[in-house]
Amino acid sequence: MIKSMTGYGRSQKILNGRDILVEIRSVNHRYYEYSSRIPRAYNYIDEKLKTLLKSRISRGKVDVSVTINNIEGRDTEIVINKGVAEGYVNALRSVAEDLNVADDLTLSKLIKLPDIFNVQKTPDNEEEVWNDVSEVAAEALERFVAMRETEGEKMRLDVLEKSECIMEMVAKVEELSPQTAENYRERLYKKLSEVLESRDIDEQRILTEAAVFAEKIAVDEETVRLRSHISQLRELVNSDESIGRKLDFIVQEMNREVNTIGSKAQDLGITKLVVDMKAELEKIREQIQNIE
Repeated sequence: MIKSMTGYGRSQKILNGRDILVEIRSVNHRYYEYSSRIPRAYNYIDEKLKTLLKSRISRGKVDVSVTINNIEGRDTEIVINKGVAEGYVNALRSVAEDLNVADDLTLSKLIKLPDIFNVQKTPDNEEEVWNDVSEVAAEALERFVAMRETEGEKMRLDVLEKSECIMEMVAKVEELSPQTAENYRERLYKKLSEVLESRDIDEQRILTEAAVFAEKIAVDEETVRLRSHISQLRELVNSDESIGRKLDFIVQEMNREVNTIGSKAQDLGITKLVVDMKAELEKIREQIQNIE
């Protein structure tokens, strides 16, 4: 199935206390080129993410963005400074004895004193983080690929339509080519008749000249090869493989044959058809530049 190199996919989920957002974008590029924007603390997932995307994408400039927000305080740990707390208790009780005041120290009062608690970030469980991110990324990737396939189907139909148009023009060239040689023979006979007037005209010489001319302008081989290339083009756009580079090569070969027909053309009708075929080929070329 044809896929466009342009695509977008997005997915967002809350998993294990993490709000994870993955967005994938791509534009056309000759090869697979990956870039990412991932929070620095999670750089360890980058290579795995690149491999995951590479399993479904063969060409295109791909940019992936990952956002991870921890919720529910899962990434923090509260640590009690027992030594500090014990120091406060001993100091306060000593003062109470020395000043002969009531010891009304309670836990609720103690925790209000500075430096009793430390808030620390807990280490990530890297395997759990990757499993969560990969689940969200896989869903974004499916949507990304689906968009590429939708665009690719439009491109497939367009390429087939244009190839059919070229095929029709090839048939017209094949129809006009023999007539061009016959018209040349008639013009040559008329010209010689005017020059020689009443003298005898060498019919064999005219036939020979016409045959040489016909051979020079013959485009049979070019139209046969052009038909073959169009047939290959159609087979490729209906296949399930990655075909962008192959299509580019075939269009180059088609353009070569059309140029040769144009250089041989001695007929205004064929010349116009060549111009029209080149215009359709350029439209196909523009399409295939965005095919994976």
